[in-house]
Amino acid sequence: LGSWTMRLAVAALLLGLTMVVTGDKGDNDPCVYEALPDNDAVLCTGLKVSYPELGNLGCMVVPECNNYRQKITYWTEPIVKFPGALDGADMKKGKIQGQELSPYQPPSPPAQSGFHRYQFFVYLQEGKTISLLPKENKTRGSWKMDRFLSRFHLGEPEASTQFMTQNYQDTLNHQAPGGSSEPEDKPEPR
Repeated sequence: LGSWTMRLAVAALLLGLTMVVTGDKGDNDPCVYEALPDNDAVLCTGLKVSYPELGNLGCMVVPECNNYRQKITYWTEPIVKFPGALDGADMKKGKIQGQELSPYQPPSPPAQSGFHRYQFFVYLQEGKTISLLPKENKTRGSWKMDRFLSRFHLGEPEASTQFMTQNYQDTLNHQAPGGSSEPEDKPEPR
Protein backbone atom coordinates (compact mmCIF):
# COMPACT_ATOMS: atom_id res chain seq x y z
CA LEU A 1 0.00 0.00 0.00
CA GLY A 2 2.89 2.34 0.75
CA SER A 3 4.31 1.92 -2.76
CA TRP A 4 0.92 2.75 -4.31
CA THR A 5 0.52 5.82 -2.09
CA MET A 6 4.02 6.97 -3.10
CA ARG A 7 3.16 6.52 -6.79
CA LEU A 8 0.02 8.61 -6.37
CA ALA A 9 2.01 11.31 -4.60
CA VAL A 10 4.67 11.32 -7.33
CA ALA A 11 2.00 11.39 -10.04
CA ALA A 12 0.24 14.30 -8.35
CA LEU A 13 3.57 16.14 -8.06
CA LEU A 14 4.39 15.53 -11.73
CA LEU A 15 0.93 16.63 -12.77
CA GLY A 16 1.33 19.80 -10.72
CA LEU A 17 4.74 20.48 -12.26
CA THR A 18 3.41 19.89 -15.76
CA MET A 19 0.62 22.39 -15.19
CA VAL A 20 3.08 24.95 -13.78
CA VAL A 21 5.58 24.48 -16.62
CA THR A 22 3.00 24.87 -19.37
CA GLY A 23 1.40 27.71 -17.46
CA ASP A 24 -0.89 30.32 -18.94
CA LYS A 25 0.36 31.25 -22.39
CA GLY A 26 -1.93 34.23 -22.67
CA ASP A 27 -5.12 34.86 -24.56
CA ASN A 28 -3.36 35.12 -27.94
CA ASP A 29 -1.98 31.57 -27.92
CA PRO A 30 -4.41 29.17 -29.62
CA CYS A 31 -2.45 26.17 -28.30
CA VAL A 32 -3.91 24.52 -25.25
CA TYR A 33 -1.56 22.13 -23.48
CA GLU A 34 -3.88 19.89 -21.51
CA ALA A 35 -2.70 17.56 -18.74
CA LEU A 36 -4.08 14.02 -18.65
CA PRO A 37 -7.00 13.29 -16.32
CA ASP A 38 -6.03 12.20 -12.79
CA ASN A 39 -6.86 8.53 -13.42
CA ASP A 40 -4.28 8.49 -16.25
CA ALA A 41 -1.69 10.61 -14.43
CA VAL A 42 -0.81 7.80 -11.99
CA LEU A 43 1.22 6.20 -14.79
CA CYS A 44 3.41 9.29 -15.19
CA THR A 45 6.44 8.52 -13.03
CA GLY A 46 9.91 9.58 -14.09
CA LEU A 47 10.11 9.48 -17.91
CA LYS A 48 10.29 12.37 -20.35
CA VAL A 49 9.16 11.81 -23.94
CA SER A 50 10.04 14.71 -26.24
CA TYR A 51 8.95 15.30 -29.83
CA PRO A 52 10.07 18.09 -32.20
CA GLU A 53 8.21 21.36 -31.70
CA LEU A 54 6.25 20.01 -28.70
CA GLY A 55 8.89 19.17 -26.13
CA ASN A 56 8.00 16.78 -23.31
CA LEU A 57 4.59 15.20 -23.92
CA GLY A 58 4.67 13.04 -20.79
CA CYS A 59 1.29 13.09 -19.07
CA MET A 60 -0.18 15.42 -21.69
CA VAL A 61 -2.74 15.44 -24.50
CA VAL A 62 -1.25 16.30 -27.90
CA PRO A 63 -2.63 19.77 -28.66
CA GLU A 64 -4.87 20.36 -31.69
CA CYS A 65 -3.08 23.54 -32.79
CA ASN A 66 -0.32 23.80 -35.42
CA ASN A 67 -1.36 20.45 -36.91
CA TYR A 68 0.47 18.65 -34.08
CA ARG A 69 -1.94 15.69 -34.16
CA GLN A 70 -1.10 15.18 -37.82
CA LYS A 71 2.62 15.97 -37.53
CA ILE A 72 3.15 13.41 -34.75
CA THR A 73 2.07 10.65 -37.16
CA TYR A 74 5.18 11.16 -39.29
CA TRP A 75 7.80 12.55 -36.90
CA THR A 76 10.72 10.29 -36.10
CA GLU A 77 10.93 8.54 -32.76
CA PRO A 78 10.87 10.78 -29.68
CA ILE A 79 13.77 11.33 -27.32
CA VAL A 80 13.03 9.33 -24.18
CA LYS A 81 14.91 10.41 -21.05
CA PHE A 82 15.01 8.70 -17.67
CA PRO A 83 16.45 11.40 -15.36
CA GLY A 84 16.13 9.15 -12.31
CA ALA A 85 18.32 6.36 -13.72
CA LEU A 86 20.67 5.13 -11.00
CA ASP A 87 23.14 3.58 -13.43
CA GLY A 88 23.68 4.73 -16.98
CA ALA A 89 24.24 8.39 -17.85
CA ASP A 90 23.07 7.65 -21.40
CA MET A 91 19.51 6.96 -20.21
CA LYS A 92 19.49 10.27 -18.36
CA LYS A 93 20.39 12.06 -21.62
CA GLY A 94 17.95 10.16 -23.82
CA LYS A 95 20.53 7.92 -25.47
CA ILE A 96 18.91 4.56 -24.92
CA GLN A 97 21.03 1.72 -26.24
CA GLY A 98 20.45 -1.98 -26.68
CA GLN A 99 18.73 -4.38 -29.01
CA GLU A 100 15.69 -3.00 -30.82
CA LEU A 101 12.89 -5.56 -30.62
CA SER A 102 10.55 -3.74 -32.95
CA PRO A 103 11.05 -0.56 -34.98
CA TYR A 104 9.40 2.66 -33.85
CA GLN A 105 5.89 3.24 -35.16
CA PRO A 106 4.51 6.75 -34.75
CA PRO A 107 1.09 7.29 -33.18
CA SER A 108 -1.58 6.62 -35.77
CA PRO A 109 -5.02 6.38 -34.20
CA PRO A 110 -7.75 5.49 -36.71
CA ALA A 111 -10.35 8.12 -37.57
CA GLN A 112 -13.45 8.22 -35.36
CA SER A 113 -11.88 5.98 -32.71
CA GLY A 114 -11.48 8.57 -29.96
CA PHE A 115 -8.36 9.22 -27.94
CA HIS A 116 -5.61 6.60 -27.75
CA ARG A 117 -2.95 6.22 -25.05
CA TYR A 118 0.70 5.90 -26.08
CA GLN A 119 2.66 4.49 -23.18
CA PHE A 120 6.36 4.21 -22.39
CA PHE A 121 7.81 1.94 -19.69
CA VAL A 122 11.31 1.25 -18.33
CA TYR A 123 11.84 -2.13 -16.69
CA LEU A 124 14.87 -3.50 -14.91
CA GLN A 125 16.25 -6.30 -17.06
CA GLU A 126 18.40 -8.61 -14.99
CA GLY A 127 20.69 -10.13 -17.63
CA LYS A 128 17.95 -12.03 -19.43
CA THR A 129 17.73 -11.94 -23.21
CA ILE A 130 14.37 -10.56 -24.24
CA SER A 131 12.69 -11.19 -27.56
CA LEU A 132 9.31 -10.96 -29.20
CA LEU A 133 7.45 -13.94 -30.57
CA PRO A 134 6.80 -13.72 -34.34
CA LYS A 135 3.08 -13.11 -33.78
CA GLU A 136 3.87 -10.31 -31.29
CA ASN A 137 5.95 -8.49 -33.88
CA LYS A 138 3.15 -8.29 -36.51
CA THR A 139 1.09 -5.38 -35.18
CA ARG A 140 0.60 -3.38 -32.01
CA GLY A 141 -2.75 -5.08 -31.47
CA SER A 142 -1.26 -8.58 -31.40
CA TRP A 143 1.14 -7.74 -28.58
CA LYS A 144 -0.10 -8.52 -25.04
CA MET A 145 1.95 -6.70 -22.43
CA ASP A 146 0.86 -8.83 -19.46
CA ARG A 147 2.01 -12.02 -21.21
CA PHE A 148 5.31 -10.41 -22.17
CA LEU A 149 5.99 -9.25 -18.60
CA SER A 150 5.09 -12.66 -17.21
CA ARG A 151 7.22 -14.55 -19.74
CA PHE A 152 10.35 -12.57 -18.81
CA HIS A 153 9.56 -12.21 -15.10
CA LEU A 154 9.60 -8.42 -15.24
CA GLY A 155 8.24 -6.68 -12.16
CA GLU A 156 6.88 -3.18 -11.75
CA PRO A 157 8.28 -0.53 -14.11
CA GLU A 158 11.14 1.62 -12.88
CA ALA A 159 9.59 4.58 -14.69
CA SER A 160 6.71 5.21 -17.06
CA THR A 161 4.67 7.87 -18.78
CA GLN A 162 2.04 8.23 -21.45
CA PHE A 163 0.36 10.77 -23.67
CA MET A 164 -2.94 10.78 -25.51
CA THR A 165 -3.92 11.81 -29.00
CA GLN A 166 -6.67 11.20 -31.49
CA ASN A 167 -6.80 11.17 -35.27
CA TYR A 168 -6.15 14.68 -36.57
CA GLN A 169 -9.31 14.54 -38.71
CA ASP A 170 -11.43 14.06 -35.57
CA THR A 171 -10.50 17.40 -34.03
CA LEU A 172 -13.60 19.05 -35.44
CA ASN A 173 -15.70 16.64 -33.35
CA HIS A 174 -13.63 17.27 -30.22
CA GLN A 175 -14.06 14.77 -27.44
CA ALA A 176 -12.32 15.26 -24.12
CA PRO A 177 -9.83 12.58 -23.06
CA GLY A 178 -11.16 10.21 -20.48
CA GLY A 179 -14.58 10.20 -22.12
CA SER A 180 -16.04 7.41 -24.15
CA SER A 181 -13.91 6.23 -27.02
CA GLU A 182 -17.03 5.49 -29.07
CA PRO A 183 -17.68 7.76 -32.07
CA GLU A 184 -20.38 10.31 -31.42
CA ASP A 185 -22.33 9.59 -34.61
CA LYS A 186 -22.62 5.87 -35.21
CA PRO A 187 -23.70 4.78 -38.68
CA GLU A 188 -26.99 2.94 -38.89
CA PRO A 189 -26.64 -0.84 -39.28
CA ARG A 190 -27.52 -2.10 -42.77
